[in-house]
Amino acid sequence: MFKQWERAPAQTLIAASDFIAALKFNADGLIPAIAQQHDSGEVLMMAWMNPASIRESLATGQVCYWSRSRQTYWRKGESSGHRQLLVALRADCDGDTLLLLVDQQGPACHTNRRNCFFFEAQAEGFKVLNDVDSGLKP
Repeated sequence: MFKQWERAPAQTLIAASDFIAALKFNADGLIPAIAQQHDSGEVLMMAWMNPASIRESLATGQVCYWSRSRQTYWRKGESSGHRQLLVALRADCDGDTLLLLVDQQGPACHTNRRNCFFFEAQAEGFKVLNDVDSGLKP
């Protein structure tokens, strides 16, 4: 369906149920979801979603993922208070990756860092960055 939809004129509306059904989930029924701060463009984290977590996120405005390690739904910030409020949910042209534009409340990473991408390749190995080094505003 995505090949057909990519030729659709701008502002064409596709039913949510049809769109979610057409997404390309892996063998475990999951699709990667990249969370990005809506106003700064900062990439915060990557997690996994399934059809039910997508529907819940759209319905509630609170991002819900599927935790592979716990085998249950994970409502971001449920225990820490560092919630992700959904501003927009987008899919790539192949329908195999989601981009979540979010309003991140507090750190996104379980390490209490702003984002999860704090290891950077250097010629001599990988360097652990702090929030300022990773391009964040102090």
